[in-house]
Amino acid sequence: MGEQPIFSARAHVFQIDPATKRNWLPASKHAVTVSFFYDASRSVYRIISVGGTKAIINSTITPNMTFTKTSQKFGQWADSRANTVYGLGFSTEQQLQQFAEQFKEVKEAARLAREKSQERFELANPALSIAAPQRHSPPLLTVNGPGEEKLFRSKSAEVELTAEKERVKKMLSEGSMCEINMEAELFTLQDSNAKLVEALEEANSSVDEWKKQLAEYQEETDRLRDQVEDLEAQLGHPAATQTGREELNRSLEELEALLSARDQEIHNLQSKKTDVSELEREREDATQRLQDLERRNTELEDRVQSAETTLASRREEREQAEVEVLRIIEALDVKICDLKDLRQSLEKLVDK
Repeated sequence: MGEQPIFSARAHVFQIDPATKRNWLPASKHAVTVSFFYDASRSVYRIISVGGTKAIINSTITPNMTFTKTSQKFGQWADSRANTVYGLGFSTEQQLQQFAEQFKEVKEAARLAREKSQERFELANPALSIAAPQRHSPPLLTVNGPGEEKLFRSKSAEVELTAEKERVKKMLSEGSMCEINMEAELFTLQDSNAKLVEALEEANSSVDEWKKQLAEYQEETDRLRDQVEDLEAQLGHPAATQTGREELNRSLEELEALLSARDQEIHNLQSKKTDVSELEREREDATQRLQDLERRNTELEDRVQSAETTLASRREEREQAEVEVLRIIEALDVKICDLKDLRQSLEKLVDK
C-alpha cells in the first residue's frame, strides 16, 4: 500500500549552513507539516516535509540517529546520507517533547525492522518476507500526511474547501488588522478629545475670570470718568486737570487693549470648541465603523467554522472510502489465492 503516515506536527524547518557548519539556514518561510512515514514493503521509516512543491526534508531514520533537544522549543538530528543536520523549531515545549518521543519510538522500530529484515534474508520461504513487515507495521496515529499518499482522495473537493478556508482566513486577518487600526484611531481620538475638553474647561474658567476682571475695569473706568467730569465742572478750567486726564486716557487705552486681547482669546477658545465637536463626530463615526468590522469578523468566523466542519466531514468520508478499498483489496487477494489454487489443481488434473 506504499508509505503510511504515523505522526505529524507543525514546525519551522532549518538546515545547517554547509559552509560554516555552525549557522542555521531557514528551509521554510513559515511553519510546515513534518511527518513520520512507514513503508511496509521495505520496512523503512522516513521523516518528510514538503514546502510548496519542494521536499525540504527527506530523511530516512536509522538506528544510529539521535534527536537532540537543544532548547525548550528547538531540536535537531544529523542525517549522514543527506550530509546535513536538520533543525526544527516548535511553537510549544509540549510539541517538541511529543516529536522527540516519536523519534525515539521510530528509531527503535527501525532497529527491530533491520533485525527482522536480516532474519528474512536467511529464510528460504519468500512468503515470510511479505508477512513479516505487516506484523510490525506501526499503528496509524494521524492522517495529516501529504495528499499524494492518500487513496481515492477527493482532491477537487478538498482543494476547493482548503482554498475557501484560506481565503476566509485571509479576509478575517485583514478585518482584524482594520479593526486594530480603527481601535488605535479611536483611542487617539478619545485621548485628543479628553485633552481638548480639559483645555476648554480651563479656558472657560479663565474666560469667566477675565469677564469678571473686565467688568471691574469698566466700572473703575466709568467711576474715573465721572470723577473727571465732576472735577471739570467744579473747577471750571479743564486745562488745570490736563495732566490727570492724559493719565486717565492712557489707563483707558491700556484697559481697551487688554479688553481686545481678552476678546481675541475668547474667540480662539470658541473656535477650539467647534474643533472638539468635529472630533466628537469623528469618534462616533469611528465607533460605528468598528462595530461594523466586529459584525463582519463574526460572520467570517462563522464561515470559517462552517468550512472546517465541511472539511472534517469530507475527511471522514474519504477515510471510510479508504477502509472500504482496503477491504475490497483483501477480498481480491483471497480470491486471487483461491484462483491460483484452482489453477494448480487443474494443471495437475491435466498432467494426469
